[in-house]
Amino acid sequence: MEDPFFDLEVNGRGILNLLEKGEDVKGFVYASSGGAVYGEPARLPVDEGHPTDPVSPYGVTKLLGEKYLQCYAHNYGLEVTSLRYANVYGERQDPHGEAGVIAIFIDRVRGRPPVIFGDGRQTRDYVHVSDVVRANLAGAGKEGIFNIGTGVETSVNQLVDALKAVTGKEIEPVHTDERKGEVRRIALSIGKAQKELGWKPEVPLEEGMRRTFEWFKTRG
Repeated sequence: MEDPFFDLEVNGRGILNLLEKGEDVKGFVYASSGGAVYGEPARLPVDEGHPTDPVSPYGVTKLLGEKYLQCYAHNYGLEVTSLRYANVYGERQDPHGEAGVIAIFIDRVRGRPPVIFGDGRQTRDYVHVSDVVRANLAGAGKEGIFNIGTGVETSVNQLVDALKAVTGKEIEPVHTDERKGEVRRIALSIGKAQKELGWKPEVPLEEGMRRTFEWFKTRG
C-alpha cells in the first residue's frame, strides 16, 4: 500500500519483459494470487468463477499479469496456466518482509512477541510450499486458471494457537491497528485443480508449521 509503483514495476512490467523476450517460450505457469485477486469474497470457499475485485495494488497487478498472459495467448498461441496461490508458507521463507505471516511469527517467537493487525479474526488459507511445487509441475501444459490452496479458513488467532502447540511456548501476541488493502476472510475452492490437474494438498497446517519451525531452528 505504501509503494504501489513497486508492484506495478515488478508484476506489470516484469511479466511484459518475460513475454517480449521469451520468443522461443511455448508456455507459462504463472504464480498469481488467490488471496488478492478476488478481493472481499461474496462466497466461501472462493472458486475460479468468482468475480475479481482486488482491494490492494498488489492484487490489481497480479490480475494484470493474468490479463497480459491471456492477451499473448490469444494473439501468439502461448499455453498459459495461471495458478492462484493461497498464502504460501514453509521452509526457507524470508521472515523479514511484510508477507509470510507464519515465517514472521516463527522468527519473532524466538525473542519478540508476534504482532497481529486488528482483532486476529481475519482468516487466510495456508498452503505449504511443497504442495505448491507439486501444483506447478501438475499445471505445466494445462491451460486455464486454477486455485491452489486447501479450502480451509484459519484465523490469525488460530495460527497463534497452532504455533503454541508446535513450539511448546507461551506466546502473547501484540495487537495493533488493521492494515488497509487486506481482505477480511478468504479460502479457496480447489475442486477444479483436483479434477483437472489431479492435484490436492498433502501437508496439514500444523505439520507444515512444525517443519518450518524446525528449519528455522537450524538457522540459529
